[in-house]
Amino acid sequence: MAEKEVYLSRDGLKKLEQELEYLKTVRRREIAERIRQAREYGDIAENSEYEDAKNEQAFIEGRILQLEKTLRNARILTENGSPSGRVGLGSRVRIRNLDLGEEEEYLIVGTLEANPAENRISDESPVGRAIMGQKVGAIVEVDAPAGAMRVQILEIH
Repeated sequence: MAEKEVYLSRDGLKKLEQELEYLKTVRRREIAERIRQAREYGDIAENSEYEDAKNEQAFIEGRILQLEKTLRNARILTENGSPSGRVGLGSRVRIRNLDLGEEEEYLIVGTLEANPAENRISDESPVGRAIMGQKVGAIVEVDAPAGAMRVQILEIH
């Protein structure tokens, strides 16, 4: 089965690469040392320090595998959006909520980099799904957790 592509900005890719490097070079060494020290306490069958270190090791190794898979499937986004004039990954979009009269600007990103507090929304979020592929002037219905709303696309950068 083909693995799903993961869309990341250059900064997002760099952060994941740095995290992977840190886990492989620093955390692995630290945990190996904790395991070594815990073994010195004697019987590992009832050694909570040893058990804790082994659990942390399993968690770190799982995260390393997850990061390696993500990086293997990463596709870099550019922040200029779709050249077709339609909303796409990497587009910066200004929309108006027609029900409330409020305007918002969002950057459309992949799910790993979504952060609504920073106006970075996923293409798989309710608003992202509704506006993907649309052009300036389009009015779309958004099926959001707080209820349905209508938005109009004002600008695409």
